[in-house]
Amino acid sequence: MNNLYHLSKRIKELRLVSGYTQKYVADKIGVKYQSYQAYELGLSLPSLKNLVKLADLFDVSLDYLVGRKEY
Repeated sequence: MNNLYHLSKRIKELRLVSGYTQKYVADKIGVKYQSYQAYELGLSLPSLKNLVKLADLFDVSLDYLVGRKEY
């Protein structure tokens, strides 16, 4: 499986576990709601800057977000 699939799956799982809405996450990382939806659907990749923001928000590593590590 590719990294885009892992990223979309992981950010959705992390968002749901955290109890956040898509709008909340989009606002926290400074992107439009539709852009964040596209990340979760696997339709687009966030910039490196936004990947770091997502990792910080969910308190995980970048490797975890893209499926390189299981923890």
